[in-house]
Amino acid sequence: MADLNPIAAWRRLLALPNESRTKTLAVAFLVSVICALMVSGATVYLRPIQSANRAAEEQARLEALVAGIPGMGDLLTGAGGELGTVVVDLNRGAAAREVTPDGLAAALEDRGNWTELTGGQDLAGLGSRPDLAQIYLLRDGQGDISLVILPVSGLGYNGPIDAIIALRGDMQTVAGFAITRQAETPGLGGRIEESAWLGQFPGTRLTDGGGTVRFAVARGASGSEYEVDGITGATRTSNAITQMIRFWLGPQGYGPLIDAIRRGEF
Repeated sequence: MADLNPIAAWRRLLALPNESRTKTLAVAFLVSVICALMVSGATVYLRPIQSANRAAEEQARLEALVAGIPGMGDLLTGAGGELGTVVVDLNRGAAAREVTPDGLAAALEDRGNWTELTGGQDLAGLGSRPDLAQIYLLRDGQGDISLVILPVSGLGYNGPIDAIIALRGDMQTVAGFAITRQAETPGLGGRIEESAWLGQFPGTRLTDGGGTVRFAVARGASGSEYEVDGITGATRTSNAITQMIRFWLGPQGYGPLIDAIRRGEF
C-alpha cells in the first residue's frame, strides 16, 4: 500500500533533483496556492477598512455640500455636525429591509433589484432604475427632518450626469444642488458645475399646490419660482437637468419616499 504520510511524501519531494519536472511543478503549485491565500486574506482583511474609508469620504463630501448651503452650517453644528443615512426601497418609499449602506453595492449587483423603465417613464434616459438608494437626513433639535439629500442621475448630452439635490424639510423647496460627475462640453453644458449657476437653486420651488413637479431649467432667464436660468448654447444639457430632477422627484423616483416623509413616517 502506498505511503499516505504527508510528511514522508514532502520529504520525498524535497529529495528529488532540482531539475525534476515533478518537483518544479509541485513547488510552483504550492507557491501559487500560498500567494492566492495571502491575497484572499488581505482582501478580506482590508475590505472593511476600504468601506470605512469610502464612507468617511462620502460623509465629508456631503457635509461640505450642506455647509455651503446658506444657513445650513449653523444647522449642522446644532444637530451635532453629522448626517444620518439610510438605504431606502424606492418602490415602497420606506427603509429597505436587510440592506445596509455597507451592503448596498452588493445588493445592486443583483439585477432583480433594478426596475426596467419604459419610454414614457424614462424621463432621465436611464434605461433602468435601482430599487435601492442611500439617502441622507438631517434633523433639528426636535427630531424633525430639516434637510434631505438625495442622489440623482440622468443622461446628458455627452454622457451620464450624477448629482446631489438637497431638499428643505417641506420637501418642495430646493436647499442646494451639486454636480458630482459630468462629461458635458466645456464652456457650454460643462457650465452646470459653475458655482454661479448652481447658486440659483436654493429657494427654488419644486412642486405646485397639487404636488406636480414643476421644476425646470428655463430656455433663457427664469420666469417663475419653479425655474432657474438656462445655459446659453447648452439646450440639451439644460433639458437633461430638467428631466433628471423631474424623474427622480416624481412617482418613478423618490416620489413615494417624499410622500412618506411628509406623512411623518421617517
